[in-house]
Amino acid sequence: MQVTGRKVAVVGMGGAFPTCKNLDEFDRKLFSNQSLIREWDLAMQYNKQIRSTVSGFITDDEMDLEAVLAPIVERYPETYIDKLGRIPDGNLSTADLGSIWTMIGAQEAVKMAGWTTTETQSEETGVVVGSGGAGNQILRVAWHYFFQMGKKARIAGAHTVDRSMSYREAANISCLLKTKGVCESITSACATGLGNIGHAYRLIKFGLQDRVIAGGVEGTALETFIGFDGMMILSKGFSPAESSRPFDMDRNGFVCSFGAGIVALEEYEMAKARGANILGVIDSYFNNSDGDGDMFYPSFAGQQRLWKGLMPDKGLRPDVVKMHGTSTPVGDSVELLSVVDTLGEEGYHMSAPKSQFGHMLGGAGAVEFITALLMLKNQKVLPCLNSNTLNPELEGFQKTDHWTGPSKPLAAYRDLVPQFAFEKEINRVACLNYGFGGTNSAMMVSKDI
Repeated sequence: MQVTGRKVAVVGMGGAFPTCKNLDEFDRKLFSNQSLIREWDLAMQYNKQIRSTVSGFITDDEMDLEAVLAPIVERYPETYIDKLGRIPDGNLSTADLGSIWTMIGAQEAVKMAGWTTTETQSEETGVVVGSGGAGNQILRVAWHYFFQMGKKARIAGAHTVDRSMSYREAANISCLLKTKGVCESITSACATGLGNIGHAYRLIKFGLQDRVIAGGVEGTALETFIGFDGMMILSKGFSPAESSRPFDMDRNGFVCSFGAGIVALEEYEMAKARGANILGVIDSYFNNSDGDGDMFYPSFAGQQRLWKGLMPDKGLRPDVVKMHGTSTPVGDSVELLSVVDTLGEEGYHMSAPKSQFGHMLGGAGAVEFITALLMLKNQKVLPCLNSNTLNPELEGFQKTDHWTGPSKPLAAYRDLVPQFAFEKEINRVACLNYGFGGTNSAMMVSKDI
């Protein structure tokens, strides 16, 4: 159900991106068709224990951070030093790596937004930022100290709880910036990043906040990586740059990556009145659940209902659809066909940013929302790298009696799936993200006209 409310503008953005020192470098690399995926030296140290060894990971040096390692457990960062002095030591002590990235991203977004200290610290400014899970790296070491080494609980340090709790990113941002409005995290698997931005949008749209810092993150951690490797759903057998290949016939899994995306949202008329640089206007947001009882298998019907909620009157058609596009065998094909089922066979293009930097899990939707804003800014469509060959035959599920979607193979839509960035007039981008448990999120963002 659509309810009339206030308009919401995006006025700032920032974050952490693989191989990139800042947002400008991220922008340049993406639109020059570069891959940000590489061999992960830490994963390679475990030889045959780990099936996949490529990732869009971020080093401490790339974020101008230095880990202070604990003396008992090898490679465990007890805290961090910010070499650029952006984050005070007291705030660093309560934060894991991902939380530090979000604090840096929040500072960047607020600076770009041009909010004053009074506006930032107002009761009308909230924080809605989350990640895909708890602080696995922090918890692993705390458990190791206690259970394996027989140490007293206090040996793990006084910050195990605040560095690992599910709400840690929002809490750290709020404490750093001293915001006084809503402060919360929403965790919805790989839809987390977009889901937090969507919730922030609703807070502003319906008058509960005037400004919100929103987004998602997944901090570099081998502990997270090995869980997906154990499921045998990570890409294997390709060079790093060729490992993430949405919609390609030879795809065999996603690339587990890490990053953070933070945006500053503001009520549109307020932003306009103060002369803010409006990066985009959020037209609509909708989320739902598949409702079929399957934890992992994508639902065509669920995605049909998602599109219906995003575009109830078939208006506000996008020029580009930012796809979830993970490179999983069934997920990609169901998603592509659900888009075609809704939008038809022409008049738009599909972009799959994960082809360039992999799947950032809890951070994916937020970082990819930033790529949508960059497409609006640059008037260029980002590519689906490595989508070399789309299946010329029908998918197995298309041959079943209960299939009601498009009856053509994926190869019939080759023109909708570009392999390289190209210029195009872009007024509106639709963003899609999905997660385990059948959770689906979709957002429409437009140029300010």
